[in-house]
Parts: sequence; C-alpha cells; structure tokens
Amino acid sequence: MQLLAAAGKSTSWEDGGWGAWDEAELQEPEEEESTSKNQRNYWLQDCVLSLSPTNDLMVIANEQKAVFLVPKWKHSDKGKEEMQYAVGWSGSLNVEEGECVSSVLCIPLASQKRSSTGRPDWTCIVVGFTSGYVRFYTESGVLLLAQLLNEDPVLQLKCRTYEIPRHPGVTEQNEELSILYPAAIVTIDGFSLFQSLRACRNQVARAAASGNENVQPPPLAYKKWGLQDVDTIVDHASIGIMTLCPFDQMKTASNIGGYNAAIKSSPPAMSQYVTVGANPFTAFFFALEGSSQPLLSHVALAVASKLTSALFNAASGWLGWKSKHEEEPVQKQKPKVEPATPLAVRFGLPDSRRHGEKICLSPCNTLAAVTDEFGRVILLDVTRGLAVRMWKGYRDAEIGWIQTVEDLQERETEKMDSSPFGNAQGPSRVAQFLVIYAPRRGILEVWSTQQGPRVGAFNVGKYCRLLYPGYKIMGLNNVTSQGWQPQTYQICLVDPVSGSVKTVHVPFHLSLSDKKSERAKDMHLVKKLNALLKDKTSDPDLFEAEAKELILDIKYPATKKQALESILTNERVPLSSLTNITQTLMDNLKKQELECVDEGLLQFCANKLKLLHLYELVSKLNSQSIQKETSPSDNDLAKLLRLEEKYFHRLETLLENYKKENAQTTTQLTDEKDDILSVKIFLEYLEYEKDVITVKNMEDGEYVALGSFFFWKCLCGESSTEEMCHALESAGFSPQTLLSLLLSLWLSKEKDILDKPDSVSCLYTMLSLLSKMKVAIDESWDTQSVSPWWQQMRTACVQSESSAAALLSALVGHSVTAEIIDSVTEKKFSQIIVGSDTESWEALSLDTEYWKLLLKQLEDCLILQTLLHSKVTKRKKRVSSLQTEPLGRLSVKKLLEAGKGGIADTVAKWVFRQGFSPIILNVAQYKNTTDTEDSTEESVEMHNNLFLEEPEAATGLERILELLQVAYQQFPCSLEVDVLHAHCSWECIVQWNKDPEEACFLNRSIDHLRCIINAHIQHGVYKSVIVLGIALMMWNTFIVKRLSSATYLMDKVGKAPKDRLCRRDVGMSDTAMTAFLGCCSELLQTLLEADVSSDEMQAPVLDTEDAWVSVEGPVSIVELALEQKRIHYPLVEHQFVLCTVLYAIMRLSLKGVKPLSLFDSKGKNAFFKDPTSIQLLPSGDMDPNVLSIRQQFLLKVVTAAVQTLCSSQTDREVSEEDYFPFEKGKNWPTLAADLAQYLQISEDLVRRHYVCELYSYGMDHLGEEAFLQVVDKEVLASQLLMLAGQRLAFALLHGQIKDGMELLSRLPPTLSTWLKAMDPQEIQNVEVPIATTARLVSKVIEHLPENHGQYSLALNLIEAVEAIPA
Repeated sequence: MQLLAAAGKSTSWEDGGWGAWDEAELQEPEEEESTSKNQRNYWLQDCVLSLSPTNDLMVIANEQKAVFLVPKWKHSDKGKEEMQYAVGWSGSLNVEEGECVSSVLCIPLASQKRSSTGRPDWTCIVVGFTSGYVRFYTESGVLLLAQLLNEDPVLQLKCRTYEIPRHPGVTEQNEELSILYPAAIVTIDGFSLFQSLRACRNQVARAAASGNENVQPPPLAYKKWGLQDVDTIVDHASIGIMTLCPFDQMKTASNIGGYNAAIKSSPPAMSQYVTVGANPFTAFFFALEGSSQPLLSHVALAVASKLTSALFNAASGWLGWKSKHEEEPVQKQKPKVEPATPLAVRFGLPDSRRHGEKICLSPCNTLAAVTDEFGRVILLDVTRGLAVRMWKGYRDAEIGWIQTVEDLQERETEKMDSSPFGNAQGPSRVAQFLVIYAPRRGILEVWSTQQGPRVGAFNVGKYCRLLYPGYKIMGLNNVTSQGWQPQTYQICLVDPVSGSVKTVHVPFHLSLSDKKSERAKDMHLVKKLNALLKDKTSDPDLFEAEAKELILDIKYPATKKQALESILTNERVPLSSLTNITQTLMDNLKKQELECVDEGLLQFCANKLKLLHLYELVSKLNSQSIQKETSPSDNDLAKLLRLEEKYFHRLETLLENYKKENAQTTTQLTDEKDDILSVKIFLEYLEYEKDVITVKNMEDGEYVALGSFFFWKCLCGESSTEEMCHALESAGFSPQTLLSLLLSLWLSKEKDILDKPDSVSCLYTMLSLLSKMKVAIDESWDTQSVSPWWQQMRTACVQSESSAAALLSALVGHSVTAEIIDSVTEKKFSQIIVGSDTESWEALSLDTEYWKLLLKQLEDCLILQTLLHSKVTKRKKRVSSLQTEPLGRLSVKKLLEAGKGGIADTVAKWVFRQGFSPIILNVAQYKNTTDTEDSTEESVEMHNNLFLEEPEAATGLERILELLQVAYQQFPCSLEVDVLHAHCSWECIVQWNKDPEEACFLNRSIDHLRCIINAHIQHGVYKSVIVLGIALMMWNTFIVKRLSSATYLMDKVGKAPKDRLCRRDVGMSDTAMTAFLGCCSELLQTLLEADVSSDEMQAPVLDTEDAWVSVEGPVSIVELALEQKRIHYPLVEHQFVLCTVLYAIMRLSLKGVKPLSLFDSKGKNAFFKDPTSIQLLPSGDMDPNVLSIRQQFLLKVVTAAVQTLCSSQTDREVSEEDYFPFEKGKNWPTLAADLAQYLQISEDLVRRHYVCELYSYGMDHLGEEAFLQVVDKEVLASQLLMLAGQRLAFALLHGQIKDGMELLSRLPPTLSTWLKAMDPQEIQNVEVPIATTARLVSKVIEHLPENHGQYSLALNLIEAVEAIPA
C-alpha cells in the first residue's frame, strides 16, 4: 500500500473570485495522457481517509495498514514557515486474521481542565473493521478499547457533537457515535463514550507506569436497531431526536383513530434515521424514545502493542485485566453479541432502478444531499421526506456542507421597511451552501440552498478527496461551548498531486440574492478595481478615468470607502490622480440629497483631500531652492548660543574629539534623498480629525522619516523655514507635534549635523518660529514655573543616545528660552525702569536653571561617550568574545537611573573590553594631579607595560590617556581612581565568572585591588576599607563555591586531578584551575593586607558631582563594600594556607598528597566558612601523625620546585606567563619555609632540604647562596658530606675517572669502605666536576666541628679529592 510519505501543506484556500459566475468562464481541465500517471495519482481514492475537525490529526488507511499524520511548523523550499503534515505513527491495525479497515473517524475530545475548558485535549481515532470490530486508538497508535457490537462488516462510522440550538423551539440534540452494518445500526451515547475513552486512556497510562493496576472503565451505553424491509443499505444519516408539533400530532391521531381519537398531552420523541441504498432508494426509520432500553456492553480494554512484555503480563491482552499470579494463558474468544431490536421502515423514496451511494446531512439537520449511481445529486427535505432539488452530471461525486454566519458589523442598514432583516441589531443570520466535488471533471462547485444559484466553481484536479466531518469537538455542553469558539474547519479538499489540504470559505452575502444583487455587483467592481491597480502597463490618464467610473458606480458607502482606500494605498498611482479621484468622489457625494449622503464617507474624503493638499504643498516647498546665507562665524555662533568665547572653543574641542572617536566605531547609512516620502507612507502616518492633524503611533525610524520630509531641507538651509512652519501650522499641526518631529529628526541625524555647522543656526530659527506659535507656550507661564513646552524638549534630550546632537539642541533651546524670557521681562518692566541700561541684566527663571543643569549633564555624557568610543587600534593576540561585546550608547536618562556607581561602572566595562593594565588608570590620574618631572618620567617608564595582555598594543595610547584625564577632571568624585579600580575589579571577576577559562580576568581583578594598596604605599592615598569589602564580596560571591569543589576533588584523588575531572567538578580545565587556585591565594593575601592597614583608617565618604545628585538606581559596588563586616584575621590566614597548599599541588603536579589530611578536624571544619565569622581554629600541640604528613608535603614541594628550576626553559608551555603572571619572582622554597611556620614545622628543616636538593641536582652555586640561610649548619654539613661521598663514589667506581680503582686502593681503608657503601643513584646529577665537589667538601669541613664523629672522614675525603687529577 502506498502511503503519504511527504507531508502536505495546510493552507487557507480562499478564492478571490466569489460573485457573478458564468458557465463559459470555467474551463474543463485537459485529459491526462499517461495511464500510468492516472493510476499513480488515484491511490488516494482506494484509501479510507479522515481528518480531525481541529486539523490536528489526519488518518490514511488501506486494508490493514494505517498512518497517522500530525501537522508541524517547518521551513518550506522558499524559506517561509508553513504547516506541514509529518508521520506521527504508522503500522498495521488488524488483530483478527483477514480483517481490513472499512471506516475511520478522528474525534477531538474536549479538555476537562478548568484552565482550558472547551478546548480540545486529545484526539481519538475510531476505526471500523470488516470483522465487525470497532476499535479506539490514541494519536500515538495505542489501542484503548475494542468493541464487537455486530458480526457483520462495519460499513460507515458517523459522529454527532453538541451544537447550541439556534431557536428556543429546536430540540437539543445529544452527542452520539453511529455505526452502520449491512442490516443494523448501532448508536453509542456520546457521554458514555466520552467517559469510557477518558477512563481507558488513564488506565493505559497507569498501566504503562506501574503495570499492576486494575481499574475497570465504565461500560458503553448503546442502542442496536435491526433495519427491516430494505434490500441494501450503503450509507446512513442519524437525524437525531425529533418531536412532532401539536398540529401534526392531532392530524396523525385523527387519521388513525377517527373523530374521537385520544391525544396525549405531550407529543412523543423519536430518533430519526435515513438510509440510502436500494429498494427503497431512500428509507426513513423512526425509533420511539423509551421503546428500547440501552444495552450495557462489556468493554474490551486494550493496551498498546508497543508496551513491554511485563505490561502485557499485567494487562493480559485485549479482553480485561489478568492477575500477576495467573500462569495459564487466556483463551481468545469473541465477546457476546447482543441481538438487535427490530425497526421497520416508516416510508421512503421507492425507485427500483436507482441505487444510492452516499448521504450527507446538513448542519441544521433539515436537509440532506444524496448521490446515486446515475450521476445525480438529490437534495432531500428530511423533515417532510421529499426530494426538493436534483443536479445532473455528477458521477462519483463527493458532497459536503458549509454553514456561514452573518457578521453583524458588516451588515448594511437597508432603507426598505419591508425587509425583515433591516434591523442591524437583530440576530445573526445563517446560510447553508452545498459543496459538490465532481472528480471526473476535476471541478469543485458551491451551490446556495435550497433553490439558490451556483456561487462558486474551481478547477481542482481529478484525484482529490472531499472531507466533510459533520461534527466538531466531543464532550462539550451548553455551558462549556459558549466560553471559547473552537477553531474547526467545516470542509476541506485533499489533493494528492500537490500534496496540499485546502479549506473552503464562502462569504455570507452570496446567499442573499442572485447574480443581480447590488452587493455582489459592488464586490465585482472592487475586484475589477484591484485588477486595474495591479496592471503595471496602464496609462495614468486612462487609469484615472476608469477608477473614477468604477468608484462612482459602487453603491454601498462602506464599499466605496474600501475602494478609495485601495487607491490611496497604492504606490504607483501619482499624486495628481489621487487628488482628482478623491475630489471627484467628494463632489459626487455633495451633489446627492443630504439625507442620502453617508457623513462618514464624506468626512473621510475631506480629510484625505486635505492631507493630499498638504503633501503637495510640502513637496513644492522642498523642491524650491533658496539662496543659502553665508555660514555664521564662530563669534556669531557663540553670540547666538549665548556662550563665552572660552567655553565655545572648549565645546568645539569636545565635539571634534567626539566626532573623531565616533567615526571609528559607528557607520551610518545615509539616504541620498532624506526629504522624499511617498504619498502612501505619508497618508499612513497621519490622521486628520476635527481640523487637527495627529501622528499615529509609529516606530522611531518612521517618525524620523516624517520629520525629515518636513524639516530636513530647512535644517540644511535649502528651504524656507518660515514658509514651512506657516504651512504646517495652517494645516492643523500642533506645535508640540512639530517639535517632537523636529527633535526626533535632529537627534537621529547626529553625524550629518556635526558635518554641517550651519544647521545649528537653522535649528535656532525653526525653534524660535515654533515657540511663537499659538498654544506652544502657555500664556499663563511665568519665570517661576516650568513650561511644558521646554520640558518636552528637555525630556527628548535626556532620553537621547546621540550626545552631541542632544547637547547642541539643548544649547539652542537654552538660548531661545533666554531670548523669550528677556522679551517678556523687558515688556513687564519697561514702564517701571525707563531709560536705564538693562542689556547686562539676565532674567532668572526656573526653566533657565533646568537648562543649565541639563547642559552640564549632557556635557558630562558627551565626554564619557567619547571615552567609551576610543579604543586601541592594534591588538594582535587572541581576544575573548566577552571583550568584543559592544558597549551600549549612553544617555542622561541611563546615567540618572544607573545609581551612584553608574558612571564608574560604565568606564570599568570599557577598561575591561580594551584589555588595559590597571596601571594605566593610575598613570592618567598622576598626570592629572602632578606636573613634576618625576611623575612624567615615571609614566614614561610605565608606558611600555600599560597592557596586561599585549605590551606592543600602544597605538593611540597617548590619545586614550588624554581622554581619561578629561574624564577624571569632569568626574572628580564618580571617577576617583580608587573607586574606579574597585569597579574594574568587580567587572573583571564578573566576566571571569562567565568564562572561567579566562584566568587572566580573575588575575586582573586582583591586580586592580593591589593597585589601590600600591597607591597607599607610594602616595599615601589609600582606602583599605574598600579593598577589604570588595575582596570579601568577591570571595563570597564567586570564589568559595568553586574553591570548595576543587578542594574536595583534589582530596578525593590524592593528586593534581586530570582535565576531565576538573571540568566535571569545578567547571574549568586543569590549567585554568591551577591559575584559579593561585589567584585565590593572592586574593586572600590582599584581604589580609587590607585588614592590617584598615585598623587606623576611617571609612571614606563617597561624594557625587552636583549635576548628578539626583541619580537613582541600584546601590553601587563601593557602597556595598563599605557595608561589609570586618574579617576574622586568623580564619582568613587559615584559609590562605589551604589555598597555597592547593596551588602548590596543582602547579608542581604533586602526587600522593591529600590536602585535607594536613589539618585536624577543627581545621577542616573551619574551611569555607564566612570570613567574618568566629570559628574554632586549631591551637596547641598538633598530632604527630599530622605533623609528619605536613613535613613530607613541604619536602615534596621543595623537591618539585628544584626539579622545575632545573628543567629546561624550552619545556615550558608558552601560555604559562598568560596564566601565571603573578609567579614572576615567586620563590617556592621560600614559600615552603613560610608555610612551615604556619604548619608548625621547623623552617630550618625545609631550608636544609632545599640546600641538599640544589646540590643533588648539581646547582652548587645556588646551593652556596641558600646555605647562608640555614641556622643549624652542622647538621646540614653532615648531610652534604654524604652527598659529596656519593659524588666521589660515582667518579671512582663508575668510570668517570681513569684508573679509578687504582686510586681507590690508595685511599685509607676506612674511607674506601665508606665510599663503596655509597649509592650514587640517590643523587639527581652525578656529572659534577671534581673541583666543584672539592669546594663542597671544603665547605663541609668548614662547618663541621673537630669533635664531630665524621670530621676525620671529611679530612680524608678532602685529601682524596685533592689527590684526584682534575
């Protein structure tokens, strides 16, 4: 069997050609030439097909096999997202031998959850078989239950779901599933089926989880009728419960019982069934309610075949549940089949030659369409049992129904009083259409019922299948069905050739009248107009004439408005045509009688016409070029902005720096024609109402485009500013709207504005004109109140991220404000002070003070933004992705909302991304505070090492230092160097936490803290409390958790762990973890130093610049640091010892060392605790076993350090300096000696071992230096004597010296015996010159007392060495 392998497209298929149809318009599709192609495309006709009404599941079955398809969103070949069907499950459904699938239904079941009441929960697949079985499956192919209600083959499955009655007199129909057999019909109550399916689904889920539950679902309630007096039945329709009206009841009783017949008070209720087949062609059956009791079936519970065998043992197959302890297999037997209740045919349509094929019931249950083998489609009135219409020429036709509900908002109020539907507030009307698919002709037709015309026809192909479920969602009632309308389709067409599923939608108005209807004619004219608009070759004059004719021929005002909107929104129609068409329609409306004119349409035309005239006027002004004025000089510009010459030149420098740095980081796409805006876009942006033009809510780019259309030529000095402002004001724009458009344009064109200094004077002129408009500045405004007009402008500047443009606009706004205030003040006091000199006066106002504050804030923001744009141009080494993340642009609003530490935090982010060494911050500060020659020389010396990552990246460094100095001067409090170091330190460790592999970030974070300490040592400026708080926060937030994981991992493996273990437990590589442990040790050492120095220091006071006092937002890092508690020094020192031990193990790759074994229980418990808490630490004498382990560890450290020192430099990895920059100058033996003091081990023991190891590796010159630090030189001399003997023994006994044995025989017996007992393999380097060994023996004799037991041996040894030739 060929199944649908490729998923089909699910699209909403709505033809634009509804309306008047002619038979000649429809072309028959061409005949297929290839017979094999026909057979290949006809495969779908042989399959049983069903699609869920909710479009969430499709089932295709053939014989025993079936495939379940589910829709999924996928990318099509064109790159668009679309719904496609994919295989959800496939396999064989047959259980009995030889049975095949004969009918399928997909029934969506309603959810019972309170949050999704009325929505579909899951879809049940009902399958009928030729064996008589009806089986129910889930979407994944899991069998829920099986039912044998009759032993004949299942012919047809049909379902009816709940529908709200449209009228009070209509009987409410119950949900049911009807199953047709050759001579019987079974109806299953919908409520019973719904509950049973839910119970079975829950049962299967529980069985899959546990396999031992035994919950029997409720039995199905069904009725079984034996249909008599009919030769053949092939299809059926269950009409539902019907009740006779009182007149029909009395007529029937009189015909049967005569004049004195008794009549029951309540008419009987009957279930009506209609079948099609032969003899009779159509049969009507009526089953009296209550005449047959519902049968209770034995539900055969089933589980999916894909569950495990253990579940089968618990579930025992298809028929009920079996105990675990039953060992005998269940005998497979068919359940008992209940006999049918006889039901005789009441009446029918007897036609012995006609054989029916299909029957399809209409949604309102009053009509049914029947197809026969003669190629007819017959429309039945099921209430009266009459054939009311017949269509010919539809052989093998497939039929369905579409019910369309009228939209009350689209209903037109008709003027005729005789119309029963004239009231627009009445109930929605319902129309029904019959859909007929003729596969032999490949045509899909839509007919209006009962006697209506054909309203649509489509060429669809000859191999499609028409699917009409006739039901929606099962499980709803009159309450749950009202809350949410399910998205269900009524009818669809499956096309196997294109692999698509198409739905049909019919407009309601097609049912109102025939082809002559005014509405249909209007729709036809609109379609004709749309086709005219799409025609690219049409002549503009011809188009204008045709469009006028079409729009005047349209009758309904709403359709006229729709047609006019289509014209106005078309981009190819010229402005003159738009104006003429709108003017023509408006003139036509004015000629009509006043009571017949639609006021809304007339006002719409008038508004659009005014906008078109405005567009024409603005375009004309933009096209008129005026003679440019000479560019204003610097003095003129300074006077215009009311700035002192010194400040003006400083401003020029700041803007030049900003422009230079901004050009490196940003690229702005400039339009060649900024003043061009299409009419379509112009009309979309603006609304005209009550003589006022308003701008719609738009995106920023659209707002700028509109402002550019109005003002850009004026700002460039190419158009008349006065005429433009007058035109816009006369059109109905409010000054506030124009100001908003002007500012949005100005602030978005920053790059162009900086290139055109003339634009500042143009802005001044335009702002002055806008401010003089009516209602711009409130007449009641005085100098002691804030004007909303200027506040609007200041708000725009505060929110802008274009710092330079905002500063320039604020300078212009301040100047215009001052001019207006001066004029107001002059008028006010002209009568009081006559003849006095008032030119030197400056009128004070609240607005002026706000402008001054904003100017200071914008200047600060400009300087800061310039600094953030600056960067080093040469960076050769690898840069982390964290350092390439772009910094967001600044605005005054962002800085005001960033809190007190916002400015320092912003600069810290910039410092991190540039990869600067912390020293550069101090250099810029020292240059800023001192001008002495010493500080200059110091900064020059540090110039070559300002970059931690790459010393050669110094291009543009002097430029960056200058910008930093300017920033320091502008922000003396916020960018105080210690505060900046604190923020940089925190930024670095935050970024390190994002990528722990970048150990240099963590190291740099500590370097920033140490810069504060170094500043204290060199210059006496120290805020140790800040260092203490920052280090403590770093430890608690980022360090301690990872450190504890590393400690327990190393203690578990007893050595330096491999890379895989480090990544698994600590989240970083072994190399990164080594650097991390070293940084932890450095951090704790910094914490200890800060705690010692903070005893005599008072907490610093954090000040803020006057312009930024009103900042709000999160608490700064420095403020949080000052709130931290004092640390417990011994606890931090204890933790420092552990970190140093861990670092030594990792750095020197020590083995056989468990770090926690070096401490007792008290020491272990104190680790990783809050450094500010008081913990119980080790005190007094330590356990000798622990001391022994500590001593072994320290000796291992010294041995490994000497071995590393001796190894070749070429063996080192290149990246070591990157990971361990703090190791420059680190002396591990000295560190081991310092650790010995903490670990209660003799320091002299460690130093002696160090000296011995140096001599063992043959590094005698280093050994002689280290010898001086040993206290007990006698013991060391005794140890070195053994080492010298081992060297001499190797030289004499292993052939280093020629005639070594002969020389050995000449030595004293005591010495020769002693030498023979020596083992030269104990020393690491035996290839040492004899002269070097002689110096060693001399040093031993020098420090051995004469009464020492080995003194004589040493004398003999020195004689022997001297006797050996060099």
